[in-house]
Amino acid sequence: MEHKRAIVVVLDSLGIGALPDAGAFQDEGSNTLGHILEKMPDLHIPHLKSLGLGRLMGDGGAVLPKAGYGKMMERSRGKDTTTGHWEMSGLILDKPFPTFPNGFPPEFIEAFSARVGMPCLGNCTASGTEIIRRLGQEAVEKQALIVYTSADSVFQIAAHEGVVPVERLYAICRTAREMLTGDLAVGRVIARPFVGEGAHFVRTSNRRDFSLEPAGRTMLDAIRDAGQDVISVGKIYDIFAGRGITQSHPTHGNPEGEEALLRLIQTDFSGLLFVNLVDFDMLYGHRRDVQGYGRALEHFDETLGQLLPKLRPDDLLIVTGDHGCDPAFQGTDHTREYVPLLLRGGPRGNLGVRETFADLSATVCRHLGVAWTAGTAI
Repeated sequence: MEHKRAIVVVLDSLGIGALPDAGAFQDEGSNTLGHILEKMPDLHIPHLKSLGLGRLMGDGGAVLPKAGYGKMMERSRGKDTTTGHWEMSGLILDKPFPTFPNGFPPEFIEAFSARVGMPCLGNCTASGTEIIRRLGQEAVEKQALIVYTSADSVFQIAAHEGVVPVERLYAICRTAREMLTGDLAVGRVIARPFVGEGAHFVRTSNRRDFSLEPAGRTMLDAIRDAGQDVISVGKIYDIFAGRGITQSHPTHGNPEGEEALLRLIQTDFSGLLFVNLVDFDMLYGHRRDVQGYGRALEHFDETLGQLLPKLRPDDLLIVTGDHGCDPAFQGTDHTREYVPLLLRGGPRGNLGVRETFADLSATVCRHLGVAWTAGTAI
């Protein structure tokens, strides 16, 4: 028996140009995909272009008859993963998550350290690769945690897997998540395990995010409550603190996520398949690796080429992003950008500029026959 299905694939950090208010975030001039295409003009992404990505980037090209293409603005005041995913699921934040450019209050760090029974190093804004290079050896010698943040609303905890086993680090992150309330209620607590010795430390794929529970109802809740499936792939489960999800498939990067996407699309589910491909952001955007980002786009495009023929006639496929992370821009933080809205099986042609990511939730829910009020269906 065939059922209505919606497949949403988030290419984490695929921005396509600075938003009008990007200057308020020091991101004026950012353009994640645009700058990658400037440096890699021969980037081979024919299937993404067949859904209209080429039209959005100004180089034209043929578009599939069943495709629709546009771009979305973020209405919430943020440029982080949680804010982006929550808004595309219909939850627009009136107040941004708190950030800590000067580190967290010393009294909180002292209380956290006492609670988990380990000293803390760092407590500053830093790149994850830079801070383990700088403090990794001291953390090993002192049996300590490295605590740091970024321009995003995050409390990140790095620890050597030989000092703090991964499951213990996750438990420590849960403690931090429990303690970070009120004015300290950051969007995410992130476990950042690393390995190595001497000056050669590298982060592992055992990262895990511990998000706040969504502050209101999302399309995931609505779809689940309507008796349909909500299947998550990658860090979607973590972003929504598990709420509204009926089946979860954690991954350790894009290859596992793409494999899960191709496998699950051949199963008989009814409802939403929600996929996040994290490597664009984690491995390439933040690390300013233009070539790596471009190669990852080409690899996903090959996956998309395998996916499109597997779609049923009444399937809705949406490919989008959640913010930018321009590897050719200044710094290593996320960037405030438009994101693409590529559809197959829904409205066709030029979809224009959507004023909120929440239009995605309205479009998905209308396709699935689920009552929903946030956003405007396309």
